[in-house]
Amino acid sequence: MGCTQSKKIENEESVKRCKERKQFMTAAVSARNAFAAAHSAYAMALKNTGAALSDYGQDETPATAVQASSSSSSAVSASGGSAAAPMHPPVDKLPPPPPPLPPDLSPVTPLQRSASMPGLPVSKVRREKSSHDPAIIEEDEPEATTDDADSLPPLQKPVRKTRQSGGSSHHRSGSSGGGSESKRGKMVAAVTQSVSFLQILNELDDHFLKASESAHEVSKMLEATRLHYHSNFADNRGHIDHSEKVMKVITWNKSIKGICCEDDTLDVLDDERWETHATILDKMLAWEKKLYDEVKAGEFLKIDYHKKVILLNKQRKHGTSPETLEKSAAAVSHLHTRYMVDMLSMDSTILEINNLRDHKLYPKLVELVHGMATMWEAMHLHHSNQHKVVAALRACDVSITSRETSEQHHDTTIQLWQVVREWHSQFQNLVTHQKEYIQALNSWLRLNLIPIESSLKERVSSPPRTVEPPILDLLHAWHDKLEKLPDVPPRTAIYSFSEVINTIVVLQEDELKLKEKCEETRKEFVRKKRAFEDWHPQENDQDDIEATNHMDLVEKRKFVVETVEIRLKSEEETYQKTCRHVREKSVVSLRTHLPELFRAMSDFSLACSEIYKQLRHNIQLEKNLNA
Repeated sequence: MGCTQSKKIENEESVKRCKERKQFMTAAVSARNAFAAAHSAYAMALKNTGAALSDYGQDETPATAVQASSSSSSAVSASGGSAAAPMHPPVDKLPPPPPPLPPDLSPVTPLQRSASMPGLPVSKVRREKSSHDPAIIEEDEPEATTDDADSLPPLQKPVRKTRQSGGSSHHRSGSSGGGSESKRGKMVAAVTQSVSFLQILNELDDHFLKASESAHEVSKMLEATRLHYHSNFADNRGHIDHSEKVMKVITWNKSIKGICCEDDTLDVLDDERWETHATILDKMLAWEKKLYDEVKAGEFLKIDYHKKVILLNKQRKHGTSPETLEKSAAAVSHLHTRYMVDMLSMDSTILEINNLRDHKLYPKLVELVHGMATMWEAMHLHHSNQHKVVAALRACDVSITSRETSEQHHDTTIQLWQVVREWHSQFQNLVTHQKEYIQALNSWLRLNLIPIESSLKERVSSPPRTVEPPILDLLHAWHDKLEKLPDVPPRTAIYSFSEVINTIVVLQEDELKLKEKCEETRKEFVRKKRAFEDWHPQENDQDDIEATNHMDLVEKRKFVVETVEIRLKSEEETYQKTCRHVREKSVVSLRTHLPELFRAMSDFSLACSEIYKQLRHNIQLEKNLNA
């Protein structure tokens, strides 16, 4: 019987509506938490993507060439141009330098990070390294020193002075001065072009960092650093039921508010100075729970009241004794009084919720709109500048050589791939959870504006319905604009870029496998050649008969050694072609996809900026009308 009555009450319109209100506010609290987390994580993803691109560019740039050029230039100045002067090609024979960047993209001072990259676990696909990692050697060139590197202009300093470019040794025979000049001329050109390539990636990094910093103010508004403040992890006092704390504040008798216990000295939930976006939602949720309980209890009282009224009418109809009638009438009057008191309490709860809605939550949403407008305006500035910067990649003739991929470069490429994937994930979270938060608030407000009334004729009048509070227009417009947000193009562009980096990772893995194969074949060749030389008899120790008898055996063993040598040369040739192919693929991929990526990000940030500028404009109009 009780279960049936409970189900009947749950199906009452007012109870259902209050239950839905409570559920929507619960969803809003949860979505705000997720939105704050996503916003903070997205800002970090921007910072990490820039750092990962910069690290990738430093590994992609032949730093040894930069150092060699620096050392040769230093040698020329030190000798007064006498001995080393012929090594430099005439200026008119040098390839033209890359075109300068646009005036508004002049080099900027790199911003400092607390750490260059996050502690992301980089998948070490290839852990085992070869026994040696020979560097490129120029026999007649002095080795670059730290002083030489410091003598370079700021944009030409090698970023990583301790980096080791791995691969097989290449020796150059100094046959003629002309050959040396030609070699040096190519190296100087490669240095200029590579530095320009690295400069572009470093400028992208700076804009990523500034875009990330532009989100910090909104992160403070959303309390991203105090993500679980409203949950059971508010402080270091152990497990705390935050709803219960809020309810204690709500139901606290104002007359004894001045009496403060020692345990409550840290409780600042009712102090307006500490009210935040999150704590206001906590209070609203607590009041919504209270309202639901009150409406549900009121429905139970109403059922009992009707039962008592029916009983009293039957007793009057059947001529029950006056004492019984008086007792039944007193019970009816008592229930009616209780119901009136409960209705007054419910009206007080509704007034408190609406007060929080209009005087607490609405200002926080207005503050958030202003912060988002400023943030997305800055985001658009930096993404549009990035789009202009990457346009210079097409004019930048990056030197394509057969330079090899080192294990470290492979790791930084994997790191870049992982970071861009994280950027893509956090971009989706940012858009999704922002929509969820505004949608939950909008759904709650739709029910909040419907008055809760009783069916009793003697009901206490509910408070008059306010005429479209300012939060109504704001949430409706906010919700509609977010639903039309063009988030698919940037999401697709970021994902496509991550797949491009993944393709480069796979190509590098194939290259490193070929390198291992060459190393194994080289070891086999050295081993067999040494065994052949140790075995081969010296001519002065052999007579003619022994030489004739061993001739066939010698030729056979020599043929085995020569076969391995031929195979080694073939594998090395294939490996060098693969190195060149990987370099070409890497550069072409960046040239093709980076402009697409930043065009999409520029368009999206512009759309977001326009949305929040319009919302801010609407808020100002509303403020002027109510002034």
